[in-house]
Amino acid sequence: MKQEFIRNFCIIAHIDHGKSTLADRFLEYTHLVNKVEVDQVLDSMDLEREKGITIKSHCVRMIHSYNSQEYVLNLIDTPGHVDFSYEVSRALASCEGAILLVDASQGIEAQTLSNLYLALDNDLEILPVVNKIDLPKADVEGTIQDLSDLLGCLPEEIMKVSAKNGEGVKDLLDAICEKLPAPQGNIDAPPKALIFDSFFDMFRGVVVLVRLFDGRLRKGERIKLFATEHEYDIEEIGYLGLKLSPQEELTAGEVGYIIANIKEVADARVGDTITLAKGGCEEPLPGFKEPKPMVYSSIFPINSEDYENLVEAMAKLKLNDASLVYEKENSAALGYGFRCGFLGMLHLEIVKERLLREYNVPIIATTPSVGFLIKLKNGQEVLINNPADFPDPTLIETIKEPYMETEIIVPTEYIGNVMKLAQERRGIQKD
Repeated sequence: MKQEFIRNFCIIAHIDHGKSTLADRFLEYTHLVNKVEVDQVLDSMDLEREKGITIKSHCVRMIHSYNSQEYVLNLIDTPGHVDFSYEVSRALASCEGAILLVDASQGIEAQTLSNLYLALDNDLEILPVVNKIDLPKADVEGTIQDLSDLLGCLPEEIMKVSAKNGEGVKDLLDAICEKLPAPQGNIDAPPKALIFDSFFDMFRGVVVLVRLFDGRLRKGERIKLFATEHEYDIEEIGYLGLKLSPQEELTAGEVGYIIANIKEVADARVGDTITLAKGGCEEPLPGFKEPKPMVYSSIFPINSEDYENLVEAMAKLKLNDASLVYEKENSAALGYGFRCGFLGMLHLEIVKERLLREYNVPIIATTPSVGFLIKLKNGQEVLINNPADFPDPTLIETIKEPYMETEIIVPTEYIGNVMKLAQERRGIQKD
């Protein structure tokens, strides 16, 4: 497929603003699913549907005809929660454009703004869209004006849709083809592919989802991953429809998957670069980071005889969640368990729920804490993530804890209460 007829894009929105429903309509209008098939196809985890959020990034390839020309539309679905902001940034880096979706009954909200800023940092072309225009309490014109002020665009440039009943969706698909830019990769350069997600298949091992920026990758070629320097042979390569669609090769600008006998998701890290083992590119794509736990908690089985089941369940969870870190722990009161690191509180809740639902292991989780950087009087620095491991107070010179710089946007009448809450949490007002 020529790059000029490819559009790689994502949908950015606050939770419950209709992102998954709009994705469903796209799939329906491009004939990947019909109306009677299950709603919210891209949100495949039960927990994702229940909480109305997208936890993992997914991707689907659609074909849309516009001006008598077939276009390939790669919708890269992004997590919507702050715990997964790094995954969002890598998914955005795989795109050239983004649909900024705002609920006409709710207006612009926090996650709308944070993901918009991430999209602008990645130089994405923004296509503003107001959703839920069919709701009786929708303030369509007010939301359009707010978006116009935020983006500095004309009100008539903002599109109106109802993802629920399909109104305006066909026009939006046309606008994606017309207004969002095509990829600009060099097909003759050494291959350079960004890993924006991966998942574990019980029979095939790790399935790596990639966006190819330059060159081409073919079945049978030997590839290298920059972060680990591991090498693998491509067993299968192809496109991502609702099912995997094997092909002979992927070329610059395309989005697809690679299966290469990779054993663990941690070996194919989000943000890493894939190239050829011989004759590949010299430098990886920028922006790779190791996942860094922000919240720590210990988990123990409620019934001690479930410990072996918990060991097995944690190993399986880790196969699909590279950002989960854990080590064995023994508590005098609670017995054998694990000390775990999570990206945030939502990540912790999801792991607890999955252990119960998918592996039938009910657990007790201790009160979450953060990591502390302790400087000892002998000059040594240690990172402590478990209060039980704190050194003797007489040996400590300083203790540092994580803090975050936040911008709080709030209606005037709530400023006093919000400032009081921030001060109670040891917040320091800067301006």
